[in-house]
Parts: sequence; C-alpha cells; structure tokens
Amino acid sequence: MADTNDADAPIFRALLTPHRSLGPEGFRVLMAVTVAGSVVCGLFFLSIGAWPIFGFFGLDVLLLYLAFKLNYRAARAHEEVSVSRTALEIRQVAPSGRTREHRFNPFWARFAVSRHDEIGITRMAVEAQGQQVQIGSFLNPDDRESFAKAFGRALATAKAG
Repeated sequence: MADTNDADAPIFRALLTPHRSLGPEGFRVLMAVTVAGSVVCGLFFLSIGAWPIFGFFGLDVLLLYLAFKLNYRAARAHEEVSVSRTALEIRQVAPSGRTREHRFNPFWARFAVSRHDEIGITRMAVEAQGQQVQIGSFLNPDDRESFAKAFGRALATAKAG
C-alpha cells in the first residue's frame, strides 16, 4: 500500500521568471555613460549659448532611468508551478506582490498549448473545472518550449498514477 505522503510529493516543480539581459551592474554602467555623454553634449550647447538644450539632455537621462526602473519592476513577476499525483498548483506573483493561487486535480487538468509556425509556442494554459489559467506568458520562445515539454511529461506522469 502506497503512503499518502508519496502521492503528495512533487513530481515536478518550476519557478518561472522573466529574463532580463541587463543586470544591475550593466544598468549602472549604462546610466554612467549616458549621464557623462549628456553632460558633455549639454556643456557644449551651453558654451555656444543654447542653454535651454542643456535641460533636455537631463530630461533624456531621467526618462531612460524611469523606463529601466519600470522594466526591472515588471521583472519581479514570477510563477511557481508544482505537480504531484494529487494536486497541480500554480502560484502567480505580480510585480506589485499580489499573489493568485490556483489548485487543480491533475486527473482533470488539460495543458493547452497554442503554436505559431514561425514563432513556436505563443500561449500556454491549464484548463480544468471551467477554469483557465495562462502560464509562462513572459517567457521567451525557447524557455516556453522546454517548460512545455517538462510540464507535459510531469502532468502525464501524475495522471498515470
């Protein structure tokens, strides 16, 4: 007779996070170079009497800084996916920290994947009990492919008992 704790043990666990190619150190270097370039150009325009342009160079730096900060804030989103023989759990955390949790019976869950001929997987969702939860929307195409394969195998294993 199988232990009930064995049925609750995860077959599959994944933490999905958005990829950001520019890390904190790269961001500091980019901003330092941008500030230096803006100051040099701004001082040139200031020296020829075009003083209003100097302020616009500072505005460009501020807008670039804000755009990157918003991008890094969006990167705080993540999803935790866990599959066991008794439960399929999806925990979605928004950049604001707001959390949504979904729990399905793996025997009734269906993994739906939408594909495009050139792009690959464009959408992944778990459907069950009249509910549909989209997962991995922020992943790049290669990560979607590898996640879909691993998750599909795990769900099939859970259903096989």
